Amino acid sequence: MLKPVLAGIVAALVGFAGAFAVVLAGLRAAGADEAQAASGLLAVCLASGLVAVVLGLRTRMPVSIAWSTPGAALLIAAGPQPGGFAAAVGAFLVCGALIVVAGLVPALARLVAAIPAPVAGAMLAGVLLPLCLAPVRALAEVPLLAAPVVAVWAVLARLARPWAVPAALAVAVVLIATTGPVDLGGPPVLVWTAPVVEPGALLAVALPLFLVTMAGQNVPGMAVLAQFGYRPALRPVLVATGLGTLAGAGFGGHAVNLAAISAALSAGPEAGDPERRWVASVTNGVALAVLGLGAGVATALVLAAPPVLVEAVAGLALLGALAAALGSALAEPAGREAAIVTFVVTAGSGSAMWGLAAGAALTLAYRPVRAPAR
Repeated sequence: MLKPVLAGIVAALVGFAGAFAVVLAGLRAAGADEAQAASGLLAVCLASGLVAVVLGLRTRMPVSIAWSTPGAALLIAAGPQPGGFAAAVGAFLVCGALIVVAGLVPALARLVAAIPAPVAGAMLAGVLLPLCLAPVRALAEVPLLAAPVVAVWAVLARLARPWAVPAALAVAVVLIATTGPVDLGGPPVLVWTAPVVEPGALLAVALPLFLVTMAGQNVPGMAVLAQFGYRPALRPVLVATGLGTLAGAGFGGHAVNLAAISAALSAGPEAGDPERRWVASVTNGVALAVLGLGAGVATALVLAAPPVLVEAVAGLALLGALAAALGSALAEPAGREAAIVTFVVTAGSGSAMWGLAAGAALTLAYRPVRAPAR
């Protein structure tokens, strides 16, 4: 019993430390103030933890749940929306509703699955690229702070990859704490933001957030579970994570979904007996909810740091996801031109929807024409 418990705790620690900076940077970019950003991080921790516990107990499988890291990167790329953070919250609600509908209406899930893999991978890569360039910018702008962070990440990426980003984050925290005062404030509280539905935010945030969450988190998450012999039904997972997203959206939580990066820690051999690995999912959920109580401290540290240093840590956390997305985008020679166009348009415009539209149009234009039947 001890192995799955420890595996779940480690998965929560790695997942939280490796990506909370991305979430906070995304919420701030969407217009959240300090209290709203801390509330959003707490909300996705609580919602993810609750859904993980429920699914772990019901499925008896190590179904790890997390926030949408690519979705947070999308918020950075999209930037502030007309209507401010309230419009972003409205987009989060719409995204949650779409995830629920995808679980209840198989046709919608099939429609998302019908997006060609090269186009989906290129869209995700275009969203991640600007943030993954941040470590290079940080080395140029704040070299004394960025160099130790990048060096620690590079060494541990070779020796102990799961701990590379948490260790780099720990170094960044020490540097931030020693170079200036940090007002840690009080514990985080859930702050309600009345949602506003803005058509522009639906196109720039809600639909792309739904797509990158499905393509960048739920699909890879199911693949990781299948790799270790677990095949939970997708529809209940989508409904549960969609409801979790809806529950957290009003408090600033952007999206809840299957874990992809940290899922292997709970489903793999490190979690012990395959029949008991579901305990890791439950432990992971409880630990993630507890870690959410540190959202206020995390937000204070992020605000005290140079923005480019925070983005650098976030970029290091996303390099693996960028590599996987580029690999998927370029895997099929026949789809490379559409993938490159999708990638360039997404990265250049900051809009996943424009990139998807361009890639889909090129895919249709290059589709082989069937000879008429005789």
